[in-house]
Amino acid sequence: MSDNDLGAFLRARREALKPDELGLPGSGRRRTPGLRRSELATVAGVSVEYLTRLEQGRDRNPSVQVLVSLADALRLAPEERLHLRHLAKLTSGSIALCPNGGLAPARTVRPTVRMLLDRLEPTPAVVVNRLGEVLAHTMGFERLAGPIGLLDGEAPSLIRYVFADPRAGIAFPDWDKVADEQAAALNYEAGADDPYAVELIEELSFAVGAAFTSRLAGPPVPPRLEPVQRMAHPRAGELRLAREALDLSAGDQRIMVYLPADTATAGALDRLIGCRPGALRAVSA
Repeated sequence: MSDNDLGAFLRARREALKPDELGLPGSGRRRTPGLRRSELATVAGVSVEYLTRLEQGRDRNPSVQVLVSLADALRLAPEERLHLRHLAKLTSGSIALCPNGGLAPARTVRPTVRMLLDRLEPTPAVVVNRLGEVLAHTMGFERLAGPIGLLDGEAPSLIRYVFADPRAGIAFPDWDKVADEQAAALNYEAGADDPYAVELIEELSFAVGAAFTSRLAGPPVPPRLEPVQRMAHPRAGELRLAREALDLSAGDQRIMVYLPADTATAGALDRLIGCRPGALRAVSA
């Protein structure tokens, strides 16, 4: 790593972006390729002088808001946003990505909770913590969520899936409502004084940009669960799921139970999970 990898990355991405990609005029011949500093500064809402200091390594502590604005203006892909975030941490000297203070989110599921999940089979049910991390689930939930990619990776996360996985936009026809719900839950349940939540918010701000940050603009309010959540399942077709959130007595965990909201969904879930017909009954209106 050089002494100014952050500045070099910003300059390289600026020079790789054509003015017409941002709706700007080409302005004839240019001495250097790509955008001028003044053009990027205008689109990102920062001063040319400040952008110059960043690119030259004379400012080593850009704020999260500035970097998010630059990432949006540069049209960075999610992996490029995360790389920019990493470079900013290296440059500022705050490389430790795990907060040292604050109460760590509960990631261990008690035996009694696991037994409760066993009792809920074959109903789809999942245990999550305040950061939306998936800690345990029923086999019914695995049959429901596995094919849409929600359980991929070593540490599945509901909020990361909704905002950072393009498959979520296909799986949830009402994606905007699902995204509103997930952002509100993080904003309300974790709070701005939670260093683990701040770390997750910063990560998603870089990876996603305005589609995530705009949903955190208002004051923390309890998330509103839609009565029915629609899912376009690759194996079971369209599902209409009624959900029930069960807060656990200790820790910051809750169980989310997914129930068929109509007879068509009940039949589709029976077939998906491999139950006898009628095992999962529709929730009555």
